Amino acid sequence: MRTGLVRLTLAALLALTPAAEAFAQQRSGTAKSAPKPSEKDKEPPPPAEPPPAPYDRDLMRLSEIVGALAFLRSLCTEPDAAEWPARMKAILDTEGVTPNRRDRLAGAYNRGFRGYSLTYRICTPAAGEAARRYIAEGERLSHAIAGRFGG
Repeated sequence: MRTGLVRLTLAALLALTPAAEAFAQQRSGTAKSAPKPSEKDKEPPPPAEPPPAPYDRDLMRLSEIVGALAFLRSLCTEPDAAEWPARMKAILDTEGVTPNRRDRLAGAYNRGFRGYSLTYRICTPAAGEAARRYIAEGERLSHAIAGRFGG
């Protein structure tokens, strides 16, 4: 009974795959020849994702902090407001070596930015204090990353 169930399940799975359809056509003699791909149709495989760097967690947190500061410093019209998006671009340019990694870094930045943009509409003392704390945390993180892993 169990063997029959396994065969039935396997047959159902194979019926769902294109390879199974081609195999069935070959067995019945109605196989269609597939067109050969031309050179321009071939795409190079995407670059392999390297293993995460040992400082990835800290770098993601730093990206989130930069996003929060980009919003908060702009909201409070601080003179360094334009620096924060530029700093994130520098992080993306140096650390965003693959599309997936770049997306994760940008996502962390966007989380930081959106988190405060949903809460604050005007600059308040609390927003100023949050920015000061983020600057201190970001400074500690950047020094720790550079000190431990070079930079």
